[in-house]
Amino acid sequence: MTNDHALGTWLATRRLKTPGKTALIFQEREYTYRELADGSERIAAILADRGIGRGDAVAYVGENSPEFLQVLFACAQLGAVFVPVNTRLAPPEMAHVITDSGARAIIHDPEFAERIIPGMEAGQIGTVIVTGEGATGFPGLAALMAGTEPGFRPAQVSLDDPAAIIYTSGTTGKPKGAVLSHGNLTWCALNCIIDYDLVSDDVALMISPLFHVASLGMGALPVILKGGTLVLEKGFEAGRALELIQQHGVTMLSGVPTTYQMMADHPDWARTDLSTLRKLTCGGSAVPTRILNAYEERGMHFSQGYGMTETSPGATALAPDKTREKQGSVGLPHFFTKVRISDGQGGQAPVGVPGEIEITGPNVFLGYHGLPEATAEAFTEDGWFRSGDVGYLDEDGYLFIADRVKDMIISGGENIYPAEVENLISDIEAITGVAVIGVPDERWGEVPWAVVTVKEAAEVTTQTVRDRLDGLLARYKLPKHVVVVDELPRTASGKVRKADLRARFGRRAG
Repeated sequence: MTNDHALGTWLATRRLKTPGKTALIFQEREYTYRELADGSERIAAILADRGIGRGDAVAYVGENSPEFLQVLFACAQLGAVFVPVNTRLAPPEMAHVITDSGARAIIHDPEFAERIIPGMEAGQIGTVIVTGEGATGFPGLAALMAGTEPGFRPAQVSLDDPAAIIYTSGTTGKPKGAVLSHGNLTWCALNCIIDYDLVSDDVALMISPLFHVASLGMGALPVILKGGTLVLEKGFEAGRALELIQQHGVTMLSGVPTTYQMMADHPDWARTDLSTLRKLTCGGSAVPTRILNAYEERGMHFSQGYGMTETSPGATALAPDKTREKQGSVGLPHFFTKVRISDGQGGQAPVGVPGEIEITGPNVFLGYHGLPEATAEAFTEDGWFRSGDVGYLDEDGYLFIADRVKDMIISGGENIYPAEVENLISDIEAITGVAVIGVPDERWGEVPWAVVTVKEAAEVTTQTVRDRLDGLLARYKLPKHVVVVDELPRTASGKVRKADLRARFGRRAG
């Protein structure tokens, strides 16, 4: 298959079809599709001049901006692999992403210069470029682009070629890099266009970081493919979001329950004109009834869904008109995606019977970077992706999530895998046992708590544990509370019974 439809051709085609259409609005400035395409071609030429080509990984450490998307599409034109780095990660976590991906170049916002140093020292970095005007010792992307002409001719790239490596929080400690192809991201975008009824006059407010696969794969890319407009924000502030919705006639908003709740609780909520909003998508966890009520009173309805990095990320979507009828469900499979429930014996579970959720479709990832054994374990013999989550299908084919096999915690839309936190807490000398669980929280949905056992006469507090982990983990992963117990409940085989801990401590947060 040729590169006729790979990501690297998208902006040139948009420039041809809608050159003067506003593609992005960022910090009060509008960027047309012509400007977006020209900038991307300039960056592709800059990277090519520095030896970046097919298969080379390019790490990007920065907040939402036009440059983020231009670098992504520049990599796609080169056949290089885009590696967006979560800016909330601590330096050792960033270093793992940079070194594990084998990144040969880093493009970063100046404020992250210090945090990427461990990764630069340990990695194979040959090129460092700083966004904007640059910094001491490294060239600025703005000046480089000003001295480069557009017109870069894209390489021959297949839809089956890797486009990005996006790191998932690791169930056994270190995060794994999910390799997403050009086809994965394209088919995910098509799923969104179909199932969310995207149109070319949609204006999407991007309040979630583009380094998250949901914001990128189900927000920015579908809107660009359809020729809509993105309003990019570096971060989320409820009052600012409400202001932008009214100012730009925003039609589409994606977020997590926490962001929607903060907007509904803001003093400007009642006096803001939200009449243009017609598409609300929410992931991370189920939308609480209180939030459903607040938005439905204003004539707005949610699309909820289920997915993960490995599915680019959309797997299922619940249509807005089914929000109440199928409350608690994450919906039906996306148009080009299929979902089944395993009975654990090689067959499929009957209607209403829980089992592992398995997913197939052209949006399912290529595998984990550099981890062939983990990749093999992630797929069934007939090629379906094993999610590790437990769910069931009702008589109409709607998916309900029953449990998380991996004990993942979702806090404010961020995924936290307990094993990663537990491994570091276990290194604290006074601690003899640890289990990290998710505890309900009014603001964030869930927050991590650490339940620990300690050596005799040892004193361990929440603050001592947080201080020890600070700088090693992103702050959202730090336990909000540390509980010292005499012993951890365990199964006969010695595994901690986390369900018992959640039952014991789950009502004490808020």
